Amino acid sequence: MVVPFTAGGGTDVITRIFAQHLTDAWKVPVIVDNRVGAGGVVGSKWAAEQPPDGRTFLAVASAFGVRAAIDRTVPYDATKDFSGVAQMARSPSFLVVSPERGFRSVADLVAWAKQQPQPIQYASAGVGSTAHLHSAALAHLAGFKAEHIPYRGTPEAVNDAMNGRVVYAFAPGPNAIPLAKSGRLQILATTSPAGKNFYPGVPTLAEAGVNYEGDDWFGVFAPAKTPLAVREKLAIEIQRILTLPDVKERLAGLGAEPDYMGPEQWEAFFARYLAFVRKLGDEVDIKPQ
Repeated sequence: MVVPFTAGGGTDVITRIFAQHLTDAWKVPVIVDNRVGAGGVVGSKWAAEQPPDGRTFLAVASAFGVRAAIDRTVPYDATKDFSGVAQMARSPSFLVVSPERGFRSVADLVAWAKQQPQPIQYASAGVGSTAHLHSAALAHLAGFKAEHIPYRGTPEAVNDAMNGRVVYAFAPGPNAIPLAKSGRLQILATTSPAGKNFYPGVPTLAEAGVNYEGDDWFGVFAPAKTPLAVREKLAIEIQRILTLPDVKERLAGLGAEPDYMGPEQWEAFFARYLAFVRKLGDEVDIKPQ
C-alpha cells in the first residue's frame, strides 16, 4: 500500500489502520510504503507504473486530486493511469481566526476584508493543498481580495492565524478544535455539515452565506487495468473495516468519519472532483510551484 505522503500524517495513519486489519483478515502482511517527494507526485508516479496484478495500491488524500487538477505537468493522468478501489473516509475542515480580531461570524470577516485597501493574507499547508483551495474559494466566492502565504504544514499555518500574523486559515478538527476549546483560536465555520459532529453549533460556510462545500477525503486507487474483481475484494474489506468500533473511534480522533464508496462510484466521484477543482483553480488562479 503506497502512501505518497510522509509517515505520521493523516493519510499515513489512516492507511496503517486499514493495513493492520487487512493483515489480520488475510493472514499476509499488508505493508505501508511511504514514497514521498514532490508533494505526492513521486509515490503516485511509482504506483502508476506498477503491474496491475493486485499487489500494489495507492492510498491518498484529496491533495492528490487537487494536485492532479491544477498541475498539468504531473507525470501521470490521474483518471487514466489509476483504477478506483474505494473511498475510506472524509474529514471536514474549519475556518479559523485569532479571537483578538473580534470577528463573530464569517460575515464579519468578509465585511472587514472588503474594507481593506490591500489584499488580506491567509495561510495554508502549501500551494495546492486542500486548505489552499478552501481559503482561495472563500475569498473568491465572498468577493474580497486575499493573498496566499504557504507554510510547511498545517500546524504552522494555524499557529500564525492564531497569533494574528495572517487573517485566516482552514484546518482539520485535530488542529483546530482543541485550540478553540481553550479559547486560543476562534472557529467561524466548517466546510461541510459533517463539521457539526465534531464541533456542535458551528455553521457551515453555506449557512454563513458562502456557497461552498468541500471535505477532505481519503481513498485507495490501483494501477490502471487492475481487474475489477481484485479491486472489489479490497473494497469489500475496506467497507467491513469501516464498521468496526475501534476504527470509527480512531478515525474520530483524526477528525474523520467513515464514508465508503466502491470502485465504480469512487471513480465517478473522483472524475467529478477533478473537474470541480480544475474549474475552481482556474477561477481563483491557483498554480503549482
